[in-house]
Amino acid sequence: MRSVDWRPRSLRVGSDPDPRFTLANERTFLAWIRTAMGLVAAAVGFEAFGSDLVGPAAHFTLVIGLLVGAALLAGFAFLRWIGVEVALRQGRSLPVPALGALLAVLVFAVAVVFLVALTVR
Repeated sequence: MRSVDWRPRSLRVGSDPDPRFTLANERTFLAWIRTAMGLVAAAVGFEAFGSDLVGPAAHFTLVIGLLVGAALLAGFAFLRWIGVEVALRQGRSLPVPALGALLAVLVFAVAVVFLVALTVR
């Protein structure tokens, strides 16, 4: 009886990488997911307690910005995890890490909006 391989085609090509590299890739993915969850927690906290700090428009912008950023970060983290795994299997160079730039831009934008909202108020 032949077993069914549940993995996507891109993960069936090449050879299995050293398990240490696969597990390191997984740990990095989980770190990005924890960061995305932290952004969701920040959005929930700001929604619950931040309306007294800034006006309604800034409050809405900050909460939505944090939630959209968290969703993008989680999605891109998954795509990066797959991309790194495929590169490891095929012996190619690892993809460029753009997640750090995404997170930096998000944190910068949220900080600027919050700072402007606090000084205008």
